[in-house]
Amino acid sequence: MVSKCANPDCSAPFLYLHQGKLFRMETGTVDANGSVLEADPEMKKPSRHIEFYWLCNDCAAAMTLTYKKGIGVTTKPLARAQGAAS
Repeated sequence: MVSKCANPDCSAPFLYLHQGKLFRMETGTVDANGSVLEADPEMKKPSRHIEFYWLCNDCAAAMTLTYKKGIGVTTKPLARAQGAAS
């Protein structure tokens, strides 16, 4: 359940869907310690683990979220368009 901004440096509480930006990410199956588990070889399809993350308005204006295998969800500064028209 989303309760606050996904930026670890921000403590803005999640209140409404129309504020900020909601992310849906497939992160892989994790155990109780947060370690990513490998797919069960006996399963026909690997299990999926979907999680939701939220950035508040201020953080969403300056960054996005990315998922890195072995690390998890991290913030990344937004790439600014160079030479954008005024």
